[in-house]
Amino acid sequence: MFSSSFFLFTLSILVVLFFSTSAISLTAQSPINVWPKPRKFSWPQPQTILLSPNFTVSSPHHGYLTPAVNRYLRQVLTEHHRPLITPAVNLTPAPPLQILTISVADLSAPLHHGVNESYTLVIPTVGDGTATMTAETAWGAMRGLETFSQLVWGDPSRVAAGVYILDFPIFEHRGVMLDTSRNFYGVEDILRTIGAMSANKLNVFHWHITDSQSFPLVLPSEPDLAGKGSYGSEMQYSPEDVRRVVEFGLEHGVRVLPEVDMPGHTGSWAEAYPEIMTCANMFWWPAGSEWADRLASEPGTGHLNPLNPRTYQVVKNVIHDIATMFPEPFYHAGADEIIPGCWKSDPSIQTFLENNGTLSQLLQIFVNSTFPYIVSLDRSVVYWEDVLLDANIKVNPSILPPENTILQTWNTGPTNTKKIVASGYRAIVSSADFYYLDCGHGGFVGNDSLYDQPPGSDLGNGGSWCGPFKTWQTIYNYDITYGLSKEEAKLVLGGEVALWSEQADPTVLDSRIWPRASAMAESLWSGNRDETGIKRFAEATDRLNEWRHRMVARGVGAEPIQPLWCIRNPGFCNTVNPL
Repeated sequence: MFSSSFFLFTLSILVVLFFSTSAISLTAQSPINVWPKPRKFSWPQPQTILLSPNFTVSSPHHGYLTPAVNRYLRQVLTEHHRPLITPAVNLTPAPPLQILTISVADLSAPLHHGVNESYTLVIPTVGDGTATMTAETAWGAMRGLETFSQLVWGDPSRVAAGVYILDFPIFEHRGVMLDTSRNFYGVEDILRTIGAMSANKLNVFHWHITDSQSFPLVLPSEPDLAGKGSYGSEMQYSPEDVRRVVEFGLEHGVRVLPEVDMPGHTGSWAEAYPEIMTCANMFWWPAGSEWADRLASEPGTGHLNPLNPRTYQVVKNVIHDIATMFPEPFYHAGADEIIPGCWKSDPSIQTFLENNGTLSQLLQIFVNSTFPYIVSLDRSVVYWEDVLLDANIKVNPSILPPENTILQTWNTGPTNTKKIVASGYRAIVSSADFYYLDCGHGGFVGNDSLYDQPPGSDLGNGGSWCGPFKTWQTIYNYDITYGLSKEEAKLVLGGEVALWSEQADPTVLDSRIWPRASAMAESLWSGNRDETGIKRFAEATDRLNEWRHRMVARGVGAEPIQPLWCIRNPGFCNTVNPL
């Protein structure tokens, strides 16, 4: 342990070192790279030293940092990474690196939003064979360990020497959302995803656990929801599974943010509690009706009935169990895509509307009956933007105080982000135009005449409502505070890429997420521009190729972004000849 003032003093010394040395330009290619690129990276005379076969890491004991240290120690001693292009850097005759010493200022800081993730790393060229890392918290030390691991390669292992790194993220919320309702993912798939997130310095796994299609989460107070609403006993998450996921997340510096969407997207509840549902198990788009009169936006109908007192008995049990199983201070309550036709199909709601009630009032009844309870459990409530921005059904902002409410945006790109922060709310950005990883694979509904068109017809986005496919370049180049004032930008907590699972399951999980989520990871960690303010996606290509290669070697099935030929012929696959 050491004081925060000492930590800040160390940071200031490293800043001086960075600006007083002939540091490698952030726009230039280094012989070896770290993904995401650190904020400050100085390697004035690129060279390497051997990593001792007896290399070790010294760090203070911490319930989650200690397992991370052990994990990274095994990795750097056994990985023997072989870069796609052998780094052009000399191996010096200096003694091998024997030890990495880690100092942490605050070992008690919990893994909550806003925790300090900064670290410094110094690997000398000469000396007593000691590298040093300083971090304000255990979570910052984990980020530094990942950076250190990427600076080691070869057989025998060698490590970059003469390196000075000062690193910290731009945005505090950097996440991946995974839908495990429409198709089921085993615990091992989730753990592999969290591990890959940690390697990319992403820190929030947003677990969209349930939806209309299935309810896979076993809740102690409401076991019938999964017992009757899941795809089967082999496709359920037990409390022990949840505990394992949460603990694995903590050991990797990744928060697990649960979402049980309601009052819409709840069709799977109907198997256990049909009496609290509206329009459950009905055909989603009645024949001959207009789109505005549909019962759901995709197959799988059902909303909770806000007028039934029994609804809240079940809902509060669900909320209590979720808050007990997940220690995360953010609670995602959903509240998106309330479909008018579904509520209008219910007789009690028809009577309510005939007595001059409105659908927005109906949603407000539900939110007023659940929001205070969630807050009473010491949680900040995250909703999808619809709860305030939907064109037809939304609540009055007065019932959602900004100090307890966060809105996640998914429509109309920067426009809705602007609306959210201009109203004083904090925002998490998941704009479908940029961050939806499922887009571009066509539609999933059957017997769709859209696909039976004469040759030469304009097929639009090929049946995908959010097409085209979001390339890694599209994701990398998105500025999530575009069009915002400095004060408004401060309300943007960060962003999440999202994988909805209508057309995804474990067989494609890795390739749908990676390395496109890596693109967002760097953009949110250190930005997508160089020190001159120019977008750096061009130079990022070679680095992302190498990082994807390393992820694959680590067991993550990330898809390729270029042919190997491009990597072995630098510059020849560019659009424009730079010479």
